[in-house]
Amino acid sequence: MILAVLSALAEPTRLSAVRMLRDGSELCVCDLMRALGATQSRMSRHMQVLKQAGLVVDRRDAQWVRYRLNPDMPENVRAVIDAALMEEVAS
Repeated sequence: MILAVLSALAEPTRLSAVRMLRDGSELCVCDLMRALGATQSRMSRHMQVLKQAGLVVDRRDAQWVRYRLNPDMPENVRAVIDAALMEEVAS
């Protein structure tokens, strides 16, 4: 599992999406693509990778799919996210 997490976080757009969701917010692909400058199909693919790694969960809301960080994420995975986000700030 940890390799999937590291691989998912290694891509800058995905890491930025995780940063945006870190505060507990729930965002749709349209919000993420606007903020991160990605196309809809590209952003959807990024979110699918994060979901497969267990980092985010989704919820269908009419025509929208809303994403948030996985509330059941293991503590060691949260520590990896924190470290990745701190490293990004330090760089």
